[in-house]
Amino acid sequence: MSEETIPLPEDFASRFDAEPRPPCQLYVVSPPSIVLPAFVEACKAAFDGGPVAAFQLRLKDVGDDDVLRACEALLPVCAAADVAFLLNDRADLAAKAGADGVHLGQSDGSIAEARALLGAGKTIGRTCHDSRHLAMEAGEQGADYVAFGAFYETTTKPSNYRPHPSILGWWTTLSQLPVVAIGGIFPDNAAPLVAAGADFIAVVRAVWDHADGPGAGVAAFADVLKTPRA
Repeated sequence: MSEETIPLPEDFASRFDAEPRPPCQLYVVSPPSIVLPAFVEACKAAFDGGPVAAFQLRLKDVGDDDVLRACEALLPVCAAADVAFLLNDRADLAAKAGADGVHLGQSDGSIAEARALLGAGKTIGRTCHDSRHLAMEAGEQGADYVAFGAFYETTTKPSNYRPHPSILGWWTTLSQLPVVAIGGIFPDNAAPLVAAGADFIAVVRAVWDHADGPGAGVAAFADVLKTPRA
């Protein structure tokens, strides 16, 4: 029987003494389509709303030049706000743009290849869906963080994967590498993920589609990020 077919007890993490970890932080992901320079101002507003640890530029169906142009416009905004700038999918463009790192899906090349392009000081994250095996593999291959999801229904990047929050506690019990929770996360449903052990909450629509603007979208997470870990 493979590891993936063995059910993970929901109270797995509570069976062990938890190692201290920093409070959960916000990881903001761009919408799949943006318009410059308006999005530069939207990012400034978002970062003014409260602490943001990382920003991921995730553009779909655009050319390399457009991606690099967006990186050039947004990197200084992130640097000024002390927000790590990661590019989705493309380690080659991340290296060319001078990004702080890259987030790789399962089909976006190897972690070793990304490391060779980016160097030792850059951040490499890996999507692991709902798979403990993929997470362990990513850690062994040198990823700087792993990401599980989608935890909830999402229209940003539809996914058939629905990990249970307990996978977050499983990971933080076994590894010091940070873990990111992603997928349909809003202030009203984030608390169980923070409590379960998420080091970062990745959000998209909760920030960019907030009725009062992206700054209010970030600010809305202030209290839930303080949720005690179970």
